[in-house]
Amino acid sequence: MVPPGKNYTYVWPVREEYAPTPADANCLTWVYHSHIDAPKDICSGLIGPLLVCKKGILNPYSGARMDVDREFVIMFTLVDENQSWYLDENIQHFCTEPSSVNKDDAVFQRSNKMHALNGFLFGNLPEPQACVGESVSWHLFGMGNEIDIHSIYFYGNTFVSRGHRTDVVNLFPATFLTADMLVENPGRWMITCQVSDHLQAGMLGQYSVDSCKRDAPHTEVHGQHRRYFIAAEKVLWNYAPLGYDRFSGQPLNASGSEASVYFTRGENRIGGTYWKAQYVEYVDATFKQRKRRTEAEAHLGILGPVIRAEVGDTLLVTFANKADRAYSILPHGVFYDKASDAAPNADGFVKPGAHVKPGQTFTYRWTVPKSVSPTAGDPPCLSYLYFSAVDPIKDTSSGLVGPLLVCKKGVLSADGTQKGVDREFHLLFTVFDENLSRYLDENIQKFSWRPFSVDREDKDFVKSNRMHAINGYMYGNQPGLSMCQRDRVSWHLMGMGTDTDMHGVYFQGNTLLLRGAHRDSLALFPHVSTTTFMQPDHAGLFRVFCSTLGHFSKGMNQMYEVGSCGMKDPAEQPYGMMRTFYIAAEEVEWDYAPNKNWEFEKQHLDAGGERHGDIFMNHTENWIGSQYKKVVYREYTNGEFVEIKARPPQEEHLELLGPMIHAEVGDSILIIFKNKAERPYSIWAHGVEAVDSGKQLQVPATKPGEIRTYRWNVPKRSGPGPSDPNCIPWLYYSTVDFVKDMYSGLMGPLITCREGVLNDKGRRSDVDHEFVLLFLVFNENESWYLGDNIKKYLNKDPRDFRPADDFEESNRMHAINGKIFGNLHGLVMNEDSMTNWYLLGLGSEVDIHTVHYHAESFLFKIDTSYREDVYDLFPGTFQTIELFADHPGTWLLHCHVSDHIHAGMETTYTVLRNTDNMVPYSTKPPSRGRSSPATEPPKGPPGQEHLYFFGKQLGPRGAKAALVILFLLGLLLLGLSLALLLRLRSERQRGAYREVQTCALPTEAL
Repeated sequence: MVPPGKNYTYVWPVREEYAPTPADANCLTWVYHSHIDAPKDICSGLIGPLLVCKKGILNPYSGARMDVDREFVIMFTLVDENQSWYLDENIQHFCTEPSSVNKDDAVFQRSNKMHALNGFLFGNLPEPQACVGESVSWHLFGMGNEIDIHSIYFYGNTFVSRGHRTDVVNLFPATFLTADMLVENPGRWMITCQVSDHLQAGMLGQYSVDSCKRDAPHTEVHGQHRRYFIAAEKVLWNYAPLGYDRFSGQPLNASGSEASVYFTRGENRIGGTYWKAQYVEYVDATFKQRKRRTEAEAHLGILGPVIRAEVGDTLLVTFANKADRAYSILPHGVFYDKASDAAPNADGFVKPGAHVKPGQTFTYRWTVPKSVSPTAGDPPCLSYLYFSAVDPIKDTSSGLVGPLLVCKKGVLSADGTQKGVDREFHLLFTVFDENLSRYLDENIQKFSWRPFSVDREDKDFVKSNRMHAINGYMYGNQPGLSMCQRDRVSWHLMGMGTDTDMHGVYFQGNTLLLRGAHRDSLALFPHVSTTTFMQPDHAGLFRVFCSTLGHFSKGMNQMYEVGSCGMKDPAEQPYGMMRTFYIAAEEVEWDYAPNKNWEFEKQHLDAGGERHGDIFMNHTENWIGSQYKKVVYREYTNGEFVEIKARPPQEEHLELLGPMIHAEVGDSILIIFKNKAERPYSIWAHGVEAVDSGKQLQVPATKPGEIRTYRWNVPKRSGPGPSDPNCIPWLYYSTVDFVKDMYSGLMGPLITCREGVLNDKGRRSDVDHEFVLLFLVFNENESWYLGDNIKKYLNKDPRDFRPADDFEESNRMHAINGKIFGNLHGLVMNEDSMTNWYLLGLGSEVDIHTVHYHAESFLFKIDTSYREDVYDLFPGTFQTIELFADHPGTWLLHCHVSDHIHAGMETTYTVLRNTDNMVPYSTKPPSRGRSSPATEPPKGPPGQEHLYFFGKQLGPRGAKAALVILFLLGLLLLGLSLALLLRLRSERQRGAYREVQTCALPTEAL
């Protein structure tokens, strides 16, 4: 802390270990900011960019980059002025009646949330300018809170980020990216956040590309001319045409069901059918005959036709507006000039394609030059989407969106399908907000029984119109997701919507190949598209759904079917080793924060700080506090389930999590599971092949007191992919009620490794330490044990309990492995040790976690290795990061989302120095934000035994040497003792006994 009027000089050495990797951009984007109270300091304005470049990139005299023509820095964040240190001053200075201001008023707070680019809104950002043909490096970063999910769209030009060609990147709090762009399209182009709420609130600017008296880069194309005839039409759309939930078998309007909220018509409810707009393909420019969708296209649903092109092609898209509003078509990922620009901004050009009125037609010309081609590390075809941009929010909410593929040369066959691919599927995950549709009034008039009684602002009415859909279908009603065993399947996944549209897409029963990595789930965000591959190996019926908890239960849940198609299931292959685990579900009293000192010391009351942790840790008449009844997985020594298997020191940090299960490719895992709790539970794992998988959608539940066996095989597809590290993480949990079971505490890590990585004890032999971190906001309001906790800790009858307004918030525990405010211990390692960290994400829409390691950087792999110090984690995503610990000390590790910092999602990790000078180990935070060494030495870090030899700490090699020396000295002393005894015996025989004087052992020699 630097007091007002004082100064301090910081020295930040830029060592080789912090340099960009060969695959990284030439300059990495980082930031610096004040860290007294980081959220408040940043909202007050104290933040700036820090660029770290490869050797030789910077001019030694001017410091400017020599590898690019221009570089620009843009921060995208919702600046919350309510969090600023200067809120009171701003009220006094800028409000006309300061005394009348209620700082807790929701409208007042919303007025102070500024959706800004470098502090500017609604196009006021000073325009970055470049010349045609120049290379531009964009340094982009985000900051902020849970709603700071940003999909940054550069109109008019594409770029490469982390080896991937795109025109949209995602930013989150403390996400830093470098995007390299060759600008070749002259004009003024928009830079926007495509998240609907942010776009509407002004998060947009422009950049300018001038000719600068240069010739434009060569963008001519000589491939095919591919023609599409597409109309916008008004249609009646049913989100569940089967009329029932395929998973439960219940009618969608069954009383008390989750689906009834969306599918029950009533006096002031619309139900599940809406007027929408849809892109429809026709056979020619007369727009008289629709092009019939094939069986392979039945899954597309509300989506428009698939537009495909190869590098070198020209797309001629004739658009007829057969609807009743002005619409357009704007594509991602291709090249178009201002004559075919459909963007709605005023840029000085006449753009007839930006506003096609009802009854009119317009032909767009889009080209695919080499400059927009997939990179060498990209899949053969890049997935994009196209949409109407007259009013991007209303138009897409009404239904106007479709898929577009940009492919490498020679990838497409004569009929437009991909070579080397048997089936292609295009899935759009979005919450269609019918409240924002152009047809809301018509839908109220047509489908509600008493239209005039409808209150459009009523919370329940608004909720009933938010349809959590995949291609416009809910609760298993999507047709056409069928394939054959061993088919080569390409999945093209797209996102759209607002800041709640954070989707963790999970494919049950099979794994995906995503940029050389094996996964079974991936994250999607608005206007971001991903291509991934699957080759299913077993016939059966499987789920594909969004694992974001609120979305899963609200209908974003479908089935895909793998048919045998005349093939037999592969014969049961012999597995290398059967690894057996005895695991029980048992109920415990859990304390999220047994030590409250972190929060009390962290908040600097003398600096105006607040005690943000009180609501989570204090036990009052309305708050339960930090202790809750929960249920956890625990490992036992054998099938009698009497003796719990003691956790070794290196697993101390697991805390709430179940045992760490390790297996290699080719192994089989046998789980002997006993339910020692009071209600049914189960155990199910991501990534691995469950025996009988696909034959039943539901995992068999184990009743209280019963024992059941679950078996998982680890085929090659369950292990690390070609570009993965040696071991990758998955998660296991109970699925009887996915939401309640998880929030109640049942989850644990599963680690699958390449053959030969594990030693005879089932531990990794290739790294020094491995750590597992689960970042999750435990919502105790959704736990099975909420009633028990109210009864026990509040001493009230749950049936009669009337909670205070902040009761639910007090039960949302922002935890790392079930601990908050620095109560997670055991993250200790030696200097110069190689560590692997398994980061796990679960939860709901608030579970966006940007995991920040102070003082160290790490490598993570997608297709190759990239350097970061923050990793973005979302529900249903799991990642291994590789951290070489080379900076001794005790350092902060936390989620960088502002609310999560204040709510206690923080802890420390310690790197012990490998010298005679020990680094004191303390799990308490330093006061006043500075490193302050504790006075006591470590008691012995988990995962590594230490020997203190005459006050000196010895590492593994030193300890081994000390043991050898002690053994030799012992032999020497034994020899001396025997010689002495023989001498005494000889003296006795001579009868000349002499008194033996007491002497000291030669400890100086030791």
